[in-house]
Amino acid sequence: MELAKSFEPRDIEQRWYQQWEQSGYFKPSMDTNQPAYCIMLPPPNVTGTLHMGHAFQHTIMDALIRYHRMQGDNTLWQPGTDHAGIATQIVVERQLDAKNISRHDLGRDAFLDKVWEWKAQSGSTITGQMRRLGTSCDWSRERFTMDDGLSTAVSDVFVKLYNEGLIYRGKRLVNWDPVLGTAVSDLEVVSTEEDGFMWHILYAIEGEDGFVEVATTRPETLFGDVAVAVHPEDERYKHLIGRHVRLPIAERSIPVIADDYVDPAFGTGVVKITPAHDFNDYAVGARHHMVPISVLTLDAKMNDLCPTEYQGLDRYVAREKLLAELHDKNQLAHAKPHKLMVPRGDRTNAVIEPMLTDQWFVAMAEMGKQGLEVVKSGELKFVPENWTSTYNQWLENIQDWCISRQLWWGHRIPAWYDEDGNIYVAHTEAEAQQQAGDKIITRDEDVLDTWFSSALWPFSTLGWPDKTPELDAFLPGSVLVTGFDIIFFWVARMVMMSLHFTGKVPFREVYVTGLVRDAHGNKMSKSKGNVIDPLDLIDGIALEDLIAKRTTGMMNPKQAASITKQTRADYPDGFAAFGTDALRFTFASLATHGRDIKFDLQRADGYRNFCNKLWNATRFVMMNCDGKDVGLDESLPLTYSDADRWIISRLQQAELSMAQSFSDYRFDMASRAVYEFVWDEYCDWYLELAKVQLQAGDDTASRATRRTLVRVLETALRLAHPIIPFITEELWQTVAPLTGKSGGSIMTQPYPLADTAKIDATANSRIVLLKDIINATRGLRGEMSLSPAVKVPLAMTGDADMLNSFAPYIAALAKLSEVKIHNELPEGDAPVAIVGDTKLMLLVEIDREAETARLQKEISRLQGEVDKCEAKLGNASFVDRAPAAVVDQEKQRMADFKATLNKVQDQLHRLIAK
Repeated sequence: MELAKSFEPRDIEQRWYQQWEQSGYFKPSMDTNQPAYCIMLPPPNVTGTLHMGHAFQHTIMDALIRYHRMQGDNTLWQPGTDHAGIATQIVVERQLDAKNISRHDLGRDAFLDKVWEWKAQSGSTITGQMRRLGTSCDWSRERFTMDDGLSTAVSDVFVKLYNEGLIYRGKRLVNWDPVLGTAVSDLEVVSTEEDGFMWHILYAIEGEDGFVEVATTRPETLFGDVAVAVHPEDERYKHLIGRHVRLPIAERSIPVIADDYVDPAFGTGVVKITPAHDFNDYAVGARHHMVPISVLTLDAKMNDLCPTEYQGLDRYVAREKLLAELHDKNQLAHAKPHKLMVPRGDRTNAVIEPMLTDQWFVAMAEMGKQGLEVVKSGELKFVPENWTSTYNQWLENIQDWCISRQLWWGHRIPAWYDEDGNIYVAHTEAEAQQQAGDKIITRDEDVLDTWFSSALWPFSTLGWPDKTPELDAFLPGSVLVTGFDIIFFWVARMVMMSLHFTGKVPFREVYVTGLVRDAHGNKMSKSKGNVIDPLDLIDGIALEDLIAKRTTGMMNPKQAASITKQTRADYPDGFAAFGTDALRFTFASLATHGRDIKFDLQRADGYRNFCNKLWNATRFVMMNCDGKDVGLDESLPLTYSDADRWIISRLQQAELSMAQSFSDYRFDMASRAVYEFVWDEYCDWYLELAKVQLQAGDDTASRATRRTLVRVLETALRLAHPIIPFITEELWQTVAPLTGKSGGSIMTQPYPLADTAKIDATANSRIVLLKDIINATRGLRGEMSLSPAVKVPLAMTGDADMLNSFAPYIAALAKLSEVKIHNELPEGDAPVAIVGDTKLMLLVEIDREAETARLQKEISRLQGEVDKCEAKLGNASFVDRAPAAVVDQEKQRMADFKATLNKVQDQLHRLIAK
């Protein structure tokens, strides 16, 4: 297989991925004699497309899967997608809206048919994009949370929990999106600080002429007040506790109660208690056995418990009317501007209302205790460990889980009602009818929270409730790779459900990643216009196309102009086509524990260069080894040099580092180990040393060199494969035959394991010294401003035998005409370098006067640069106002100038001293 002159990733990626998938390489071996290794893919929304967070996490998961697959483990990466109840229903409803059709026009069954049609047409977009990233899931086992099998598991869990008394129906306060018309989870609520007001309203005290001043940010809920509360130790109001006040406008009598919840220092120290419209008030009302009064309809209008003239008004229209009426009646003391956190639905941007509605709940207290225990015992671990406290804190304060949603798309709740309101929970309507006898039953209209089916993902995807070989082999899974933001909503619930229904943890470890941010450290969002599409990084995109992608559909021209300006500044050339491997390498290199990821295109550019370097190195090896004796015949003699033994030693050390890095989930360290070994040591040093050996060595030495070149390269490709799968596959197919291997795929080859017996400390120390001498010689050339084309002699003193063995390498790599070993260096004005016991001097005639003038001129220039930096850093205005990164950059520039200045001054002093 002949390599092209240049690395063109796109064709290689498409060709190899198709071959991998068609060949069944992604499937587990199901060999029960081998350790099982399993990762459950966090199911992305079926509505979704691949974003940077996905690409980052999928790179990590795929690296782990490929690593363990090559170790011979029985490896499963279980893929699938989530039906995403709210998001999917919104997408299809918008499509209908464009045709002036509502879902109610169609009816439930016809609407669901439309959703399934859309899913069939567009639902595989993200899985196709995942393939572009090299994701080696077992696609033959792909699941969807609305599949028949998973739906059966959902019904089974619901019925069992209900029969155990752990699922119940009740009227409770929930987050309510008045636009969607459904309860939503905390994850779907985004609270942002907004400008508002604190209104001070006067409530008259019954039995006297006085009043209490109540501070509120939501006056329209006043009609639902059941009390006003003060702190029990607040001396201002102690005399009022137990008395009553008149509710303005509504003119109801409500009590004054004492509760520790009240902060005497906030507002006036008197708060209205509206249990049906505030979560904290709901808890206060429950403590004092008060009946909540709901004054809003489900679409956030005032209901018939409000005064007649307010009924049917939108909540904010009612607010303005109420404030005007309070003002006219002298019951509005004043209004103060106030910053408040406003909860909004992430899909609709509508202000979320705490709403008292009939919902289904799961009692979580006992299951929560189980979830805490497995972490305490070490059966489940978090990486980094600090996330354990986040998990524990939530479970220690866990509330019952609202699992019903007022949607049509999703798992419909398996409950039926008769005309008397009796509930029948069953797997099927026939079973429910059997329970109800001859009574007419109607099914519950609600569906289950999407997170309910997702909580079953680790075992439902393996065939539960049936006993399957996969369930036996892959539960518990090995690791869950996820973001910190769903530890509560998904991770903890998977743990509790899996323990409750299987008696096993769903996975043994949870690796929590940071967020992928832009190069400035900002969170990526469409509104900020800083979102990066990973496929644009893989394939490349022109600047104008990138701007159009970020600003299309924006209604705010000013915001669009700002985004355009920032994009031009950040990416003046758009994105180059980095290819998948370079993108994956970049993600791995940034995966440091406990940190968010600032994505920098320069890193991606550097790893694209790495791929080119690896490609060119392989071409060099093939040109020098293909068709030649590469030591396949073990009976022929081999003479290994120090350089050969050194690179073999370094390979073992890289293998040790990779094993430790994968074990510790330190993908940054793994990528560094690959980069340093391949680029810094194999390409930059060993290939150059090997050239010398091939030109000067005898047959046994040349044979050993060629054997080392191909075997180390073949091993390095396997070492790097989990991180950069495409280029390593392509190159391995070329190199492997030279080592006696052929056919199949690199991913089915064994992952390299270190043999510490091959670590040669003597060869390592000798090559370190050789490298130091070559670098010092190159430094002398630089100091003397010698052109690379000019070859000059080098004089050396030190261990003559060792230096004579080094001489051919030094001459070739430092571009010398010859290397002479002396007892003492000859007289001369040329600068001298010292490396250990070795002294080096280039034998070049120096014009002392001209060199002195040149050095003095350079010293003056460098001192001027240092002075500029010091002046800039001494300017308080610059230091205080400039971004930290700019200040740090200036400090680094000053340090570099000073270091160079010291070297040039030393040169001048040595020259003058002679």
